[in-house]
Amino acid sequence: MREKRNVLTYLGEKEWLILFLWFGLAFLGAIMEISRDNYNNFLIFKNVFFHVLHQQSLYVEYPADYYDVNLYGPVFSIMIAPFAGLETKLGALLWALAGAAALYYAIRELPLTRVQQNIILLLCSQELMGSSGWFQLNQFIGAFIILTFTSILKGRDLWAAFFVVLGTLTKFYGIVGLAFIFFSSNPKRFIGGLFLWGAVLFALPMVISSPQFIINSYYEWYAAIVHKNSLNLRTNVTFQDLSAGGFIKRVFRLPNLSSLAILVPAVVLFLSQYIMLKYRYNSRYRLYLLCSVLMFPVLFSSSSESPTYIIAIPAICIWYVIQQPVTKWTNIFLFFSILLVSFSHSDVVTPWVRKNLAVPYALKALPCLVLWLRIVYEILSKKFLLQKLPPVQPVPVLQTAGHL
Repeated sequence: MREKRNVLTYLGEKEWLILFLWFGLAFLGAIMEISRDNYNNFLIFKNVFFHVLHQQSLYVEYPADYYDVNLYGPVFSIMIAPFAGLETKLGALLWALAGAAALYYAIRELPLTRVQQNIILLLCSQELMGSSGWFQLNQFIGAFIILTFTSILKGRDLWAAFFVVLGTLTKFYGIVGLAFIFFSSNPKRFIGGLFLWGAVLFALPMVISSPQFIINSYYEWYAAIVHKNSLNLRTNVTFQDLSAGGFIKRVFRLPNLSSLAILVPAVVLFLSQYIMLKYRYNSRYRLYLLCSVLMFPVLFSSSSESPTYIIAIPAICIWYVIQQPVTKWTNIFLFFSILLVSFSHSDVVTPWVRKNLAVPYALKALPCLVLWLRIVYEILSKKFLLQKLPPVQPVPVLQTAGHL
């Protein structure tokens, strides 16, 4: 099994290969769907800009233009604006590549060695291809969460606050970036930044619309999310709720199990990780918490779909590259994690497996749930302290994982 680790390291040293796979697969995933005229998500997204511009409701159906409804906040109109005015197919392609670039940059900012970063990019590339073909926002959300983490560690608290607010006011998942506040060397500046950017980004869409329309849109957004959540929890919507809750309810045949029965224990377990906050300058503790935060909104949201896992899959890969030593079971777990998360909904597995096992039982959530619970356990049991660390420094800068 050690050879498999060496193969990944060998591939991770090939910069050209990583760039080719990352952006090449994102391009391929997008262009394949564009060639089939299958870019409905982008039609929804680009029209958010025009609906804000013309002060039309953001959260009703427009069957003449596209199917389904928008579920992103009004500030998304500004984010999609550079792509909305382009010819639709070109705009869709550039949007997909921009998402790939954002996540690429975020991973490059991680306090890891270049080879470790390359291995993460390599292992995430298949999932990126799928998400790019869906023209999703999730690549950006994953990037915002990681950039919140890296910005705080580098003392860029205002930028960290920006990514939290932008992520929250677009898809709400970005709010989990608040989990990193205890790593800040200047929490007052970080909190001040939240208010500053909150005011700026709340008001920004008003520049192309009106204050009353944007304020009303936020009320409508809340109502739309509540309605969507109720739809997701219906047992016959198999492509929704691909979460820990969906997995538990489907595997154990508990369709009426309350979401709170899963969410409340999950929140308690998540918060329990802060019991070890005295180790907040320990690089492994920080990276473990990053992994936990990346997986949490995907695992415990009823809105989780297959493309949402581009947020969670980097957590699996980050966890893997910092393991010392890499055991046979670590490699086996990685293999099955990538298989279930990145390939279970693809054409690599047989249609029978996808139709009868992967989708109906939300198997995509299984490896993430197992790893999330393992990370919580290793933090609470102090197993992340695998070797003696140098004396704690008052500056919250991560060491590279190569020196963990």
